[in-house]
Amino acid sequence: MNHTTYPVNRAEKDNWVITRRVFLKSSALALGGFCLHPFLANAGKGAMIRFGVVTDSHYAEIEPSNTRYYRESLSKMTECVDLMNDKKVDLLIHLGDLINGAPSNNREHLQKVESILSRYQGPRYHVLGNHDMDKISKSQFLEEITNTGVDKNANYYSFDHKEVHFINLDSNYIKDGTHYDSGNHHWTDANIPDDQLRWLENDLNSTSKNVIVCNHQLLDLEGDYSVNNAAEVRSILEQNSKVLAVFQGHKHTGQYNIVNGIHYYTLKGMVEGSGEENNSYAIVEVFDDASMVITGYRKSVSKKFGKVPENEK
Repeated sequence: MNHTTYPVNRAEKDNWVITRRVFLKSSALALGGFCLHPFLANAGKGAMIRFGVVTDSHYAEIEPSNTRYYRESLSKMTECVDLMNDKKVDLLIHLGDLINGAPSNNREHLQKVESILSRYQGPRYHVLGNHDMDKISKSQFLEEITNTGVDKNANYYSFDHKEVHFINLDSNYIKDGTHYDSGNHHWTDANIPDDQLRWLENDLNSTSKNVIVCNHQLLDLEGDYSVNNAAEVRSILEQNSKVLAVFQGHKHTGQYNIVNGIHYYTLKGMVEGSGEENNSYAIVEVFDDASMVITGYRKSVSKKFGKVPENEK
């Protein structure tokens, strides 16, 4: 398959949420040469790290519902993995909702889509999503997936790759701190418990590298799609000047936001829409000046931004 035929989504969406005017300054710097941009003919040149992101595949052998085509995520994921191998990205992260609850065979569905992800020829990682625990427990989900070099029982964790420190959080807890388990939850009740917050603070303090954070539910805004204690999480992230960006899923339409100097990019959901033209995945490049470029494929939105100066936060 010729991956050069996969369409790059070159347009940045002006209607995405931007709450800080400082973004306009960083965008102007980017256009003036502050950061490289692959669809401006500099693909892959000088990147410190290049990694793939995909989210909300919701694979299940069930009939389509509204705009969600659950079965088609197998072929869409195959295309994503093939391209990531072709582009030789450093690692691949799935941002949650790998599967969707079905009346039966949920573990078999998980095994099937995970087998496609396993074809990626590099380290791969998962963030847990709410639908991953529709019909099975977290422990059952973790038994079937691979997070390269990570404890099999870890539902949240961190790892280093080159000069970047990655943190993958888990906000799939109901308000009293109970784990999501086999449908005991509601999609609007997402929380990060105190013990994970303490771990996050300690983990951030332990690294001197640039930091990328991944979570399924949103951390940048309040509302149904957000973690209930998102403001508390942001406060911890904002104490560390090395946090560059947060990558999220859950809200299938996607969005972009910047809050107190941290970029929040929500990737569009793979499950939305029928046909390969409605696929969604992206490659993120981080440069040694802390600028970043996102190349979106199919429906994913391309984006570029620089690190916000300390005095502009």
